[in-house]
Amino acid sequence: MLGRLFVALSVFAGWARSARAAFPALLVFAAPALAQAPPSWLDPALLEAARKEGSLTLYSTTNEEEGLPLWRIFENATGLKVNFVRASDAALLARVLIEARAGQRSWDLMQTANVNKVPADMLLPFTPSEAKFLFPEAIDKERRWYGVYANYNAPAYNTAGLKTADLPKSYEEIALRKDLAGRVAIDATDDGWMTGILMHYGEDKGFRILKDIAAATRPVAINGHLAVARAVGSGEYLLALNNYLNLTLNVKLAGAPTDYFLLDPVVLFFGQTGISKQAPHPNAALLAANFSVSREAQTFLSKFGRLPTRPDVASNPPGVLEALKLRKIVTVLLDTQEDRRRIRQFNEIFQPR
Repeated sequence: MLGRLFVALSVFAGWARSARAAFPALLVFAAPALAQAPPSWLDPALLEAARKEGSLTLYSTTNEEEGLPLWRIFENATGLKVNFVRASDAALLARVLIEARAGQRSWDLMQTANVNKVPADMLLPFTPSEAKFLFPEAIDKERRWYGVYANYNAPAYNTAGLKTADLPKSYEEIALRKDLAGRVAIDATDDGWMTGILMHYGEDKGFRILKDIAAATRPVAINGHLAVARAVGSGEYLLALNNYLNLTLNVKLAGAPTDYFLLDPVVLFFGQTGISKQAPHPNAALLAANFSVSREAQTFLSKFGRLPTRPDVASNPPGVLEALKLRKIVTVLLDTQEDRRRIRQFNEIFQPR
């Protein structure tokens, strides 16, 4: 058996030598066809400069289950090391402000829903080549941040505990559902969603609806949107007044009995990427920012239910964006001062002392 294998390998080797002698041009031209083209986001000149820096530090709110494998794609393509620092939106915003006052150059890239709240003089204006593929509303007018994924806000429910036919048809109807009292959750930082409700209904009517909802359902404030999604998926709560739609999908895709439902308005803001003006690794940061808005990165994130900011990336499951187009979308972008005012108002309604 081994002898026949040796003969066969010898014949193949001889054929290969003959082929190289007889068809050298064919082999030369065939080789490039086998080479894999670099991804569109990988700028060769920027990569060369970034490799001299060697690494970058990323501040992100993306959970490790998504964030670490996503940035491993970047590391494998570039040879750069990503120092992935994960915390909540509020914690990272506080951290960058404290580090700025201390004169520390600690981070390169920030990926959170709060990049727009970072003082403008701390962020680098830039234009990644992949930005031309984004939805226009996912691009900051001053080019200081770009939308990596879309955070659409919508109520969620436990499908084992509530039937579709029993779901409220409006926020006014939720205010009448005393049968849900004590079985309703909301994220403790949902002042952005609250602001969208006020923009849609007007301040007077909006506040009246929100106060009536709080009185009727007695919602429990939970820290963390993913924690809210999991609590509803586990049946601990039957309803979430609001949550990031993509996180409801994330828990649903993991097999939990949960889903979202759409009411007007659907509040929209973005998971954003921005670069520190004092970035210790500026070229690596530019390359990483371009990757984060690329088709490759957004396609990867869609596996977890994240909703893209590019029209050439489909939602998972399909059809989510088409359903959203039928609803009233209200985009909310609060600066730091306005956010503080809205947080106080939110706490007065949903976390009274």
